[in-house]
Amino acid sequence: MISEIRPLNPLPPAPVPFNMAHYVLRHAAKLGDKPALEILSADGAEDTQWSYAQLERAVQGVATGLLDQGLSPGDRVLLRLGNNVDFPLGFLGAIAAGLVPIPSSSQLTEAEITKMADLVTPSLILADPGIALPTTCACPVIDTKTLHSFAELPPASFHQGEPERPAYIIFTSGTSGQPRAVEHAHRAIWARQMMWDDWYGISQNDLIMHAGAFNWTYTLGTGLMDPWSVGATALIPAAGSKPEQLAVLLKRSQASIFAAAPGIYRQMLKHNLPALPRLRHGLSAGEKLPDVTRAHWEDQTGTPVHEAFGMSECSTFVSGAPARPAPNGALGFAQSGRHLAILSEDGTPLPLGQAGILAIHKSDPGLMLGYLNAPDATQDKFRGDWFLTGDSASMSEDGAIFYEGRSDDIMNAGGFRVSPIEVEAAMVKHPGVQDAGCIEVSVKADASVIGCYYIPTADPIDESELTRHAHALLAHYKCPRLFTPVDSLPRSTNNKLSRAILRLSVEEPSKDIS
Repeated sequence: MISEIRPLNPLPPAPVPFNMAHYVLRHAAKLGDKPALEILSADGAEDTQWSYAQLERAVQGVATGLLDQGLSPGDRVLLRLGNNVDFPLGFLGAIAAGLVPIPSSSQLTEAEITKMADLVTPSLILADPGIALPTTCACPVIDTKTLHSFAELPPASFHQGEPERPAYIIFTSGTSGQPRAVEHAHRAIWARQMMWDDWYGISQNDLIMHAGAFNWTYTLGTGLMDPWSVGATALIPAAGSKPEQLAVLLKRSQASIFAAAPGIYRQMLKHNLPALPRLRHGLSAGEKLPDVTRAHWEDQTGTPVHEAFGMSECSTFVSGAPARPAPNGALGFAQSGRHLAILSEDGTPLPLGQAGILAIHKSDPGLMLGYLNAPDATQDKFRGDWFLTGDSASMSEDGAIFYEGRSDDIMNAGGFRVSPIEVEAAMVKHPGVQDAGCIEVSVKADASVIGCYYIPTADPIDESELTRHAHALLAHYKCPRLFTPVDSLPRSTNNKLSRAILRLSVEEPSKDIS
């Protein structure tokens, strides 16, 4: 038997006409005053609540305000917003108007966001004060005070059209070190139905709390868009909430589902957790959940954690679920409706049990339209009818999928995929660094960090100096945590840095990396 899962009941196509924001808020008329969103403060005194009716009204008002700026459907809007309700209002408001929002991390430096803006050429920027803006973009900037005023404007009609047209753009790290702009269609939200039973186990009665920032696609999807699509209540900790406060918020809010990256679970478990009688289960994505973290959480709370695997180009498509938990050591199963395979180098499905490249069929409705302005990079991700994830996996007889690691050098930093080339390019700008190689380094059973191995031009450099240098050029999550001076870095005969050998030298220090 071969490692290929064909859907018995493929998801039907999204209806025509279609608008992603309209679909997300389709329950608003029926649910009215039901809480759609609650932003939870540490002490409860500053909790903010939005009903479904308020949310829909504000989104359509923002759509009017954006169109009043002279924008037309298809124009792009860059979001430079913090972890507050402005983010979903700007995101959904743009999509409601037929515009294409571009979420971005508030941690990005001026240099990083300038490079990204040059790639996507936005027609407008929505920005919080104090968040870095691109220096080369001459388009108008709308501040949050003006954005708030848009919410009071007469509601715009939802812009309807083909589900295949662009809806939003998100950035991911490319293997070349250049950020890639991933363009998604309106149909992407329709495809997320496959997660409802096969990962979340969610219903309209649920209160789901997500510990991530609004601008992270994991939070936007799992924490906001999907709960609203089913009529549930989304709970988001206020900006600045600390890991030790999250369990208190879970208990106080009576959340029934909790979603976070593995690092958040690990940090929460450093503190005594209160009883959480209303919590049914947790969800984890962004990076592999260590077995020790899962076991500790289940021991402390008595609730399971269901893991999912995905990527910016297709969100999650493999997962465990309350109705079908993943076997020990497995990521889970292909979600119902997905067409997946484990491929050999020549693009054919491998026999069961053999490790190969995890691939998604090009027909998947959640798959990206492509990398913006990069047709060659888009084509390079396909082998025939298959989209290659860049991850190595194997499949058992019962269809369970086991993660075997990355097929390339991309690093995972707290759930964000980071290109080592981008980090290395920043580090060699320091006058004391002659050359650098960056890899993901395991520092304990349940945690890994980015490590920078560098050749100093003279004497080794103080770590605090290298840390300051990294933070001046890179978002916080991209910055190395470990700095190690070395005499040489392993290179191939064509002078290409071999990170695989560098990783091996770290895991087995007796190995010669020269």
